[in-house]
Amino acid sequence: MTTSPQPLIRLEDVKKVFYTDEVETHALAGTHLSIAPGEYVSITGPSGCGKSTLLSILGLLDTPTDGNYWLNNRPVAELSPSERARIRNREVGFIFQSFNLIGDLNVYENVELPLTYRGLSSAERKERVTDALERVGMAHRAKHLPSQLSGGQQQRVAVARAVAGQPLILLADEPTGNLDSKNGEAVMDLLRELHQGGATICMVTHDPRYARYADRAIHLFDGRVVKEEIGSIIGTEEPAEVA
Repeated sequence: MTTSPQPLIRLEDVKKVFYTDEVETHALAGTHLSIAPGEYVSITGPSGCGKSTLLSILGLLDTPTDGNYWLNNRPVAELSPSERARIRNREVGFIFQSFNLIGDLNVYENVELPLTYRGLSSAERKERVTDALERVGMAHRAKHLPSQLSGGQQQRVAVARAVAGQPLILLADEPTGNLDSKNGEAVMDLLRELHQGGATICMVTHDPRYARYADRAIHLFDGRVVKEEIGSIIGTEEPAEVA
């Protein structure tokens, strides 16, 4: 008898409330979520439903107002600020819609920068950066500045920067949002290749075409998970309601 692996990510009744001028905004209102190692999950929903807030909490960029979050079987609430920073640097890879590349660093230096904070030797950094750039097809552009690249190429560099750290999970926030359809599909194909190579991916997207690349689609509405779709049925059949 086989047993299911421990979830890499587990949220139980997570809430997030923002307070401004005596107004309460409930970005997340009791979210439950579990992501297994090696799974590819997309998070979809209308603007303002809590997608990016959820991703920020998963990536330890923000903290829940209430509820419990376990990352790799560790209660996140018990982590000190320095431990959270270490985990963000070593165990979480971020891919942003706006690429977030540093304009006066070339491609190689952009990918290498997060590794310098780990104290890795120059030889190990070189090996990781070179391998990551080769995986995304950008090794030939290592000396170029971001301004010399197309949007699709910049996003490939951003993906390389994320995977060079060999993270437990890749978090992608609208990774195709600033790309045309051709470059968007190319980036999605790249993420699928990384997933097939064993990467765990959690991606926020508003585009149902790209949600179909995932094993499972989580639909948010008003800060709650309201529907889930699995595998080949994503976007093709009526999804199951979540009680």
